[in-house]
Amino acid sequence: MDETIIRTPPRGLAVLAFVGPSFIWCAEYIGSGEVILATRTGAILGSGILWAVIVGIFLKYWIGLSGARYTVCTGEGMIDMFDRMPGPRHWVVWLVLVVQFAAAIIAIAGLANAAGIFFAGFLGAQSRAAQIICGWSVSIFAIIVVFSGKFETLKIIMSIFVFIIVVGTLYVAVRIFPPFSDFLHSLVPNIPVVPQWAVEKGVSDNPWKEILPLIGWGAGGFASQVWYTYWVLGAGYGATAGRGDGKSADLDMLKNMTRSTAEKIKFWCHVLYTDATLAMLIGIVATGAFLIAGAGILAPLHLAPKGADVAVTLSNVFAANWGKIGSVLFMLAGAAALIATQIGQLAGWPRLLADSTRICFPSAANKFSWKTRYRFFLVVFFFTSMVIIYTVGYQPVLLVKIGSICDGLLLTPLQALCVLLGLFFVMPKLLSKEAAKVLKPNPVFAIGLVVAFIVFTIFIYFGFVILLK
Repeated sequence: MDETIIRTPPRGLAVLAFVGPSFIWCAEYIGSGEVILATRTGAILGSGILWAVIVGIFLKYWIGLSGARYTVCTGEGMIDMFDRMPGPRHWVVWLVLVVQFAAAIIAIAGLANAAGIFFAGFLGAQSRAAQIICGWSVSIFAIIVVFSGKFETLKIIMSIFVFIIVVGTLYVAVRIFPPFSDFLHSLVPNIPVVPQWAVEKGVSDNPWKEILPLIGWGAGGFASQVWYTYWVLGAGYGATAGRGDGKSADLDMLKNMTRSTAEKIKFWCHVLYTDATLAMLIGIVATGAFLIAGAGILAPLHLAPKGADVAVTLSNVFAANWGKIGSVLFMLAGAAALIATQIGQLAGWPRLLADSTRICFPSAANKFSWKTRYRFFLVVFFFTSMVIIYTVGYQPVLLVKIGSICDGLLLTPLQALCVLLGLFFVMPKLLSKEAAKVLKPNPVFAIGLVVAFIVFTIFIYFGFVILLK
């Protein structure tokens, strides 16, 4: 890649004009985990576990931000970074390929099913046939949006969904916001007791069975952090300018990078920090709002719906007590969250797997273009989700929880460790000595990644202990 392609970075308030990947990132990860899990968990455990939302999103923010910083500096996505890890050839990418293919099938189908139940309830149709048709319709719409693979289309549509989500959830949360002292208490880690009424309705008396999936789905899972590097590639930040999808780094350009070019890329890193931080803040606000809505509206009535009807139930209760406007806004927010996440998943997972197959099966990759491989996985996920919706779609909470553990927790510690190695050990070797000095990451990135590695490793251990009991 010619260094002259790298655009002059914006300064001051002009940075806001280049914000965009954040809208796709947060619109994608504010979905089933928020509409279903956050609202239900709030109804069961109350708003006192807001800390869990903040912890999950904040720690994954460091993984996504650090991975994207590597992308801005090198011009390649996170999957290619994984392929540069020490050890047997392609071992991380092979692991990602196998686990993420399974996670994608479960998560995409789980979300399509949840969306189907949600929209069927919204339309007043209770039959299973109506739920299936609505679920398929959401997936078809998502495929139409992402089929071209163009970043700009994705950015515009997801920005609209983010606006709807924030307005709808904030309106409801403000109306039933807890006392300020309770809000401050919710920021301090504590493990509340599952109330007796919830236990009598079949909820486990172990609060971690509700908290862990919530943390696992906060800021999306492993895949969401990978996808953020794709959205950064699409936006053309730093060394990603003119790169496009499905390419590893231009090693000659990196090895001969001048100091002036590195300085330009460094300023693009500051644009990235603004973009990623905005995604984190929007995610915390929206997820926290869903949690508070469940705690303030459903908990007093001892309601903890088991499926996507959690939002419909909450909306109906809100309408009866606070007015129709809030009810409609909350339903629109839930609808926007579910559709946006399905769009993000169907735009992201095919990209991730297209990159993984390019690396693991180079001969096949030479025969088929990136777009062909991308669309192949797109079609596969559409048909597998249709089959799963039809056969086992009656348990959306179970599907979402399984998806959150497979994608949200299982590979996250490894991801944090690989990003740490990629940013601090791999990247300096790819760059010229001058560029490596300029683009040397701040130690705060290492601290954030190490803490994320430790915390999510502990969560995985406790998660398996809980599941085995």
